[in-house]
Amino acid sequence: MSLALNKPKLDNLAGDIWKSAERLRGKFKPYEYQSVILPIIVIRRLECVLLAWREAKRAEVLAKRPGLKDKPKDLDKLVKELELNPKQSPFSNKTDWSLRKVYEEDQMLLEKNFRDYINGFSKNVDDIIEHFNYRATIGTMVKNNRLAPILNQYKELALGPDQLSGLEMGYIYEELLRRFSEQSGEEAGDHFTPREIIRLMVELLEIPIPVRHFSIYDLAAGTSGMLSIAKEHLLDRAKTPEERERVEKFVTIHGQELSPTNYAICQADLLIKNDQQATIFLGNSLIPHDPHSRDPGDQWPEAKWRFNRMLSNPPFGVTWGGKDGYETEVLKLKQTRYRAGLPRSNDGALLFLQTLLAKMIPFDSPRPSDGREAGGEGSRIAIIFNGSPLSNGDCGSGESEIRRWILENDWLDAIVMLPDQMFYNTGIFTYIWLLRNDKPASHRGRVMLIDARQQFEKEPKAFASKRNRMTDAHRAWVEERYFDGWAGNYADDHVKLFRREDFAYHKVSVVFWQTDENDKPAIVTELYEKSFTAATVAKEQDFYCREAPSAAPKGQNHTSPGQSESASVALGNRPPVKNPLAPSDGERGRGEGPSIKFTARIKTAGKESTAELTLKAGDNASKKFKAAFADADEILSVQWTHRHYVQDDEYIPHGEDIEAFLKREIAKPIIRWEDSPQLGYEILPNKYFYRYQPPTPAKELLAEFWKLEKEAEEMLKGLDQ
Repeated sequence: MSLALNKPKLDNLAGDIWKSAERLRGKFKPYEYQSVILPIIVIRRLECVLLAWREAKRAEVLAKRPGLKDKPKDLDKLVKELELNPKQSPFSNKTDWSLRKVYEEDQMLLEKNFRDYINGFSKNVDDIIEHFNYRATIGTMVKNNRLAPILNQYKELALGPDQLSGLEMGYIYEELLRRFSEQSGEEAGDHFTPREIIRLMVELLEIPIPVRHFSIYDLAAGTSGMLSIAKEHLLDRAKTPEERERVEKFVTIHGQELSPTNYAICQADLLIKNDQQATIFLGNSLIPHDPHSRDPGDQWPEAKWRFNRMLSNPPFGVTWGGKDGYETEVLKLKQTRYRAGLPRSNDGALLFLQTLLAKMIPFDSPRPSDGREAGGEGSRIAIIFNGSPLSNGDCGSGESEIRRWILENDWLDAIVMLPDQMFYNTGIFTYIWLLRNDKPASHRGRVMLIDARQQFEKEPKAFASKRNRMTDAHRAWVEERYFDGWAGNYADDHVKLFRREDFAYHKVSVVFWQTDENDKPAIVTELYEKSFTAATVAKEQDFYCREAPSAAPKGQNHTSPGQSESASVALGNRPPVKNPLAPSDGERGRGEGPSIKFTARIKTAGKESTAELTLKAGDNASKKFKAAFADADEILSVQWTHRHYVQDDEYIPHGEDIEAFLKREIAKPIIRWEDSPQLGYEILPNKYFYRYQPPTPAKELLAEFWKLEKEAEEMLKGLDQ
């Protein structure tokens, strides 16, 4: 399968189609353009296939019954009967209309004839037209006097598979969808995947030529590019007719898509290919499916469906919570699919990943009796993310807990850092995550990171934000490092292997005693600007007067959701520490325990006076406060004297001694510290592959400056002449 594209041809075709969209200006709003243009493109492409089928079938019938050559009406009738037989043709139209015939017929009957043509399609095409909501659009086109120009534009356009491959048509669809998105002012939430990136994902997934049923799934199928490329790749790898037959027989592709427009395009593509082994549903993969709901949900529930390979490029920055989301439905899966945690409501990336993980075939499970799954083989996943799922979310947050769950279950296999400017709608850096539950012994407990950010060449002509591309050589570079890197054959700076616990860290809340200008523990006197009440005074006492506890700080035993304590200990978590750090006697100051002193200016019976309150550990703060200020009609101002304590959070790599780290990094008298109840997890590829670039020497910068200055002077002299 060649990925070479005639981009000048595609660019010209997309430009011509776009011109027809621009002719709608003034009659349609920008966000309505795609509702006019995309359906007519799909109808014309289906028509091209159908017209070619009729010609081929006519020749086939004449070869068997040459006498029909002189009976064209009988021949046409027989071909029509074959066309309307679902076993003969994947789709049909019971009328004799075409776009050209409709346009060339009586213009007064244009709308009627066009609607008759549309209504004549078989149910599978009618389903596509319905999801475009095209019948309503036809009425608007007639009202705005645009039906005739649109039919004239597309009645002869060469959009058949003989003129444009599925790969090329995919680029056309995606380029138009991108332009429509920009015109309507929508954010680029859907980032159409370059075919070379899909090819890389497919090859990294090691999809075999199957010997029994083998399933491939995409939970955000879009226009079905990933699924199509995956199957085409297998057919391309098949070396014999027998292997091709096995691919066609055993490989089934499954998908779901939320956008009705993308779903309609996807269904049209499958119809044209007549792929009987492909099923795509319309709906939201992240929520349970309710047949009675207006919003269809996941129609591949993990209770019934598991898949051998899964690959996807879900939209970035999906809002699933709040008034703009579907939080109520997501929460129905909180105890099952999303038991590891929920990410922030405005970024559903890790919901997509948990959905895929829920659909893995358990490794070494018995083969189901119905034969629908290749039980026991496990599953592999390739998914594209932006940078947020790598490190967003603090320790204990939903994102961190999901990463912890994935890593402690040892599912993450590798992450490939891709070049920027690879996608049509965004120039950001992206990452391929590879996950599997069938890790071989050499992979277990480890994660590979591959820095492929420089593996690209410039596009000869940019497609919107897509200015870079990966060639066969670049993909081979990544694949060699992935497959050989586990054996230690690559020791370059672009491949690194980590233990899974290398991504873990402790979040430690620490209180330390700030020092003064003489580097001595500081005691400060300052205005008390908080609400001066018994309750706030008690809180200050708890913070400033409490010494280090004798018991161990909580949080030393870290386990992940649904994981046993022994499994967590296997990661290297140590037993509880007996005592946290505390200042030595010499650091306590004046040999006394910690205390705080409040001095308040009060008004009593119209007279001003001063009242004091000193608190130490163990004092009844509320009782002493009321006693000190019982007679005060009004508290005018308060100042207080206390140790200059600072509370901060320290993020400490897992495996480091917490006490030693705090002593080394803070270098202040530490009063107390407390570890978080669980380990945090984050992955920081940019940090791991950071390469120091020394600054340009000042001498060179100065020389460059004087060179530019001289050039500027010469240019100014030219202006004077």
